[in-house]
Amino acid sequence: MPELPEVETIRRGLAALVSGRQVVGVTVLDDRAVRRQRGGPEAFIASLSGCTLLEPRRRGKYLWFPLRGTDRSTADDALLCHLGMSGQFRVDDAGAPLERHARVMADLDDGAQLRFLDQRLFGGLQISPAGADLPAEIAHIGPDPFSDGFDPRRAGARLRARRSTLKRSLLDQTLVSGIGNIYADETLWRARRHPETPTGRLRAAEAGALYETARQVMAEALVAGGTSFDSLYVRVNGESGYFSRRLDVYGRAGQPCRRCGTPITRMAFMNRSSHLCPHCQRWPRGVPRPPAPLGSPR
Repeated sequence: MPELPEVETIRRGLAALVSGRQVVGVTVLDDRAVRRQRGGPEAFIASLSGCTLLEPRRRGKYLWFPLRGTDRSTADDALLCHLGMSGQFRVDDAGAPLERHARVMADLDDGAQLRFLDQRLFGGLQISPAGADLPAEIAHIGPDPFSDGFDPRRAGARLRARRSTLKRSLLDQTLVSGIGNIYADETLWRARRHPETPTGRLRAAEAGALYETARQVMAEALVAGGTSFDSLYVRVNGESGYFSRRLDVYGRAGQPCRRCGTPITRMAFMNRSSHLCPHCQRWPRGVPRPPAPLGSPR
């Protein structure tokens, strides 16, 4: 799933190519891509047609375009976008061949076409009424590490107050948004913390430092253009991100830890996986270990 660095990379690409462009036509190729739209595809098309796309904004893994209508001098509504597992945007000439998983197309007044692609259809688009500043649909999620005024100490205090474990809390988008499975693993490896460490065991300074580390990890990924493992994530011009070459633990099960040489371990976590170094990130004392699968060594 695209995480904060990938979504921010997409936002920057869209800002450079479509900001200030008027939507002169809308085509919904697959109704499932606008399934959250009240009134269905017809309402989506009617609400977006004729609007001008202002510079896109982002919170966590969501991005949105403030929309200026033909009869307004300022933005009011917003085009809200969630990429899900495989969503992506492309900006192509209107006559360019259509990509296989194109779901929605918006014709722009400069002859370009903004295309929303989604192979797995977990993402989607919708019009958020009065959502130009912050769509109501995402007002419940927390600030992200790059938000203006983000305070790692306050975020760390909220993390310590949770009766949970470190990785579960890093993934909790109501605490701090934008951190997903990849960057949670990378953050915990860099901080030398096991994912199952209880949040209450961190001192206040340590909890704040954990979010500082997350911000540093994602800042490095953002400079590199995000993480790509396959064609499901590309920039708006079709190029792949390449931060995956720099990952320290995620996707490196069995390979040596870059710090100590111990093979990286992959363990089950909430229907996903956690990647860690069992030497640098030791299992927390006093926390029961889950039973090993039958036939596997302890």
